[in-house]
Amino acid sequence: MLGHLVTSLLVFPCLFVLSFPIETPEQTPFSARRGDGETEMLGWMDPRIGGGRLLDFTSPDYGEPLNVIISGMSDPFVLTDYGFHYYTKSIGYSDECLGLHYGHIHEADLGDGDRRKSEQFLARQYYFPVWGTCWESLAGGHHFRAWKQNGTDANTGAWFLGASKEEDSSRNHKIVPNGYNLGRDWLVERAVAGSRWKGKWWKAELTWRDDLLEAGNDGVNHGIEQDGRVAVLTVIRL
Repeated sequence: MLGHLVTSLLVFPCLFVLSFPIETPEQTPFSARRGDGETEMLGWMDPRIGGGRLLDFTSPDYGEPLNVIISGMSDPFVLTDYGFHYYTKSIGYSDECLGLHYGHIHEADLGDGDRRKSEQFLARQYYFPVWGTCWESLAGGHHFRAWKQNGTDANTGAWFLGASKEEDSSRNHKIVPNGYNLGRDWLVERAVAGSRWKGKWWKAELTWRDDLLEAGNDGVNHGIEQDGRVAVLTVIRL
């Protein structure tokens, strides 16, 4: 009897311990790959979960804030490459002047398994038809870079944007003081107000997040302060 009791005490605690999963940091991205409930509900995944960040990479040490997210819960047309270009024209942006890229190519890690990848789209303020973005290239104004979160670890379809306002060409297109906040707010204001382009109408629902970026200028390109707020937009077709 005593021997049986000793055997039970030795065996069953081990079974008890083994019956509980041990959670480690490495398991979090695994959950996201399998379809994390919160990620599905939000339509995007926090890049930090997969080892990414909400600053892009302009150099090994500095980057610009990814301060706007177009949620994967948005109009499916807007989540396509063609549809996104189409939509951004409705809120005052267009492709670069003559389709030519000027300046440094930025990279971003969205934590989706693709690691650092080059910008997929750079849009500039569309001042007027045909040559509007060429004028922005000279005179400065609003622009953004965009990346899609579509890697194997987090294929949410969300667009992550780094919006800002820049100086004119004589000042090498440096970001204006408070330019990251100004660029974000200019885009958000137009998206929330509602927009249209060639027979299609949209209006965006807005949620602010202040827990994704650290406010200040630590690691921020040009040393420009930013308020740490990220605008999450869900673009609805009307």
